Amino acid sequence: MKQFSRFNRISLLLGFLFLYLPIVILIIFSFNESKLVTVWGGFSTKWYAELLHNQGIKDAAWVTLKVAFMSATVAAVLGTVAGLTLTRFGRFRGRTLFSGMIYAPMVMPEVIIGLSLLLMFVALSVNRGVMTITIAHITFSLCYVAVVVQSRLSSFDDSIEEAALDLGCTPTKTFLCITLPVIFPAVLSGWLLAFTMSLDDLVIASFTSGPGSTTLPMKIYSQVRLGVTPEINAVSTILVGLVASGVLLASYLNRRQAKQRLADEQMAAQVD
Repeated sequence: MKQFSRFNRISLLLGFLFLYLPIVILIIFSFNESKLVTVWGGFSTKWYAELLHNQGIKDAAWVTLKVAFMSATVAAVLGTVAGLTLTRFGRFRGRTLFSGMIYAPMVMPEVIIGLSLLLMFVALSVNRGVMTITIAHITFSLCYVAVVVQSRLSSFDDSIEEAALDLGCTPTKTFLCITLPVIFPAVLSGWLLAFTMSLDDLVIASFTSGPGSTTLPMKIYSQVRLGVTPEINAVSTILVGLVASGVLLASYLNRRQAKQRLADEQMAAQVD
């Protein structure tokens, strides 16, 4: 195996520093005793305690978690159905259009998605609030669930389902007892991705929110414009931790699923 040269190692190190050093600095200064975010005054966790008394941030955090949970759950269901449709139904009329509509939010700018949803809600006279943000987040997150589920179904052994059907299982029971347990890690990974993306969204939520439906990223952005405080560093650190935990857990589930699939293939090859 070709080893990295010194130039490659330095380039990789500089790249990681460029990406993650600002986040590390933010996390460090969230434990700063001083009110001045640029002056280190000693280690303290008082700014995390201050968050418990900040009703505005607590309300925004509750809205964010509520929207993320609802949108991720609905996106997991719709994304799983979309993945099954693209994998199991072969070439059907309108497949190209359906596939394009599923994957379009992945490549479309968030500003365009947010503006188009805003115009739709205004045209339908829908009052903007938690529900409109949830609908918007479902729109752009279900495509990621569909991609994850479709990739898992593409390597699914159809003979297992055929055997269940031959033994008298109905299609519904076959899906619930055979297919769903096998693809559940992929569905859960898609749910976690949708959840973390909803937690992190600012642009689309800004277009589709209304009075009393301010999300945590919106709250952070509005306060940062007036000046960064250690309290903002603390809530940003919590948000980074939640997003990173979700991404790492989804990555772990995908890796375990890949190992299990490889083990199943090796076992099948030995049986043959």
